[in-house]
Amino acid sequence: MTDYGRPVEFGIFPSPDAERAQDVVALAELADRSGLDLVGIQDHPYQQRFLDTFALMGVILGRTERVRVFPDVANLPLRPPTVLAKAAASLDVLSGGRFELGLGAGAFWEAIVAMGGPGRTKGEAAGALGEAVDIIRLMWSGERAIRYDGRHYQVSGAHPGPVPAHDMGIWLGVLGPRLQHLLGRKADGWCPSAAYAPPEQLPAMHRRIDEGAAEAGRDPREIRRLYNVFGAITDGARDGYLVGPPEMWVAELTSLVVEHGMDTFVFGVQGDDPDQYRRWALEIAPAVREAVAEHRGTSG
Repeated sequence: MTDYGRPVEFGIFPSPDAERAQDVVALAELADRSGLDLVGIQDHPYQQRFLDTFALMGVILGRTERVRVFPDVANLPLRPPTVLAKAAASLDVLSGGRFELGLGAGAFWEAIVAMGGPGRTKGEAAGALGEAVDIIRLMWSGERAIRYDGRHYQVSGAHPGPVPAHDMGIWLGVLGPRLQHLLGRKADGWCPSAAYAPPEQLPAMHRRIDEGAAEAGRDPREIRRLYNVFGAITDGARDGYLVGPPEMWVAELTSLVVEHGMDTFVFGVQGDDPDQYRRWALEIAPAVREAVAEHRGTSG
């Protein structure tokens, strides 16, 4: 059993479909009004149906007041870390501190190469991700000039800035042992999807993250554990994992917090049904918060 004791938060994962652009923004506004904490936007620049993730996030931040926004996760091979850091910090400054940076090592390499990006092996992708985290930190440092001489990235006297408006997190969407260990050493959060990191695999994954944190002298409780979850909230009987009535959702998500170490849930649903997102915000999120508080002995 693992409960890191972090506050429990909730978000949504609308698809950045260009044909439904205004609907996507409306869902973010719904999340903002309904008391949710986050809006996560996937980043697949090679997907012809999708809007550019950073352009969309800028519009969402401009149309909302309190919800935080993050790429879930940014495609590093197609977004150089110096430019990525500047874009992230700029969105944070413009929104008054409502941006976080989710970052991934890359996938779908044939599509990445087709857009002019690098083709990388798993080892190369892992190395590039570690270097990118270092460079992004330097770009947010407020120093007059920075240098970095890595295998994959070099920075020679660049002038960093702006500095983010708040202590912005770097959350990594990683699965392999090497990258989870790296996350524990260097990053602020972990954002896997349940389909690729099912509950039975979470203990071993947490252990690798925590080992990396311990090696770096960090408290593992400082690391946020997000979970992208996909399913359907129904009024009928349970019909598979995360497909069923609200009481099933509350029980499953509470267990994921108090037994499996997760603390933040980003919900995606087929077709981006706004009624599903509304139920998520009004029925599921408050009930899970209360159930977790009762389990921790902090209710009321």
